Amino acid sequence: MKSVILSMAVVSMFIANQAQAADAKAAEALAQKSGCLACHAVEKKVLGPSYKDVAAKYKGDKGAEAKLAAKIKAGGSGVWGPVPMPPHPQVKNEDIKTIVSWVLSL
Repeated sequence: MKSVILSMAVVSMFIANQAQAADAKAAEALAQKSGCLACHAVEKKVLGPSYKDVAAKYKGDKGAEAKLAAKIKAGGSGVWGPVPMPPHPQVKNEDIKTIVSWVLSL
């Protein structure tokens, strides 16, 4: 019985990991479609900071999602250097939320 429960737990974790991977791929595709990957990359600085650097900077910041969503919508400058980030008012709020959640999960 104990091994059956353990096996079920392993299967559940596997399914959850697969779902997270699919969600991450979908969010990355959404970032690509929205034009985010023209200036950002997951691992390295392009024009803007890498997404891993963004996640590290805002780790533990409870207001990070709202700050980053506003920054994407309105644009901004000065946080990561002199290159401004243009506004992206055409990106839907729910898409921005998905992208921000994905970035912060890195």
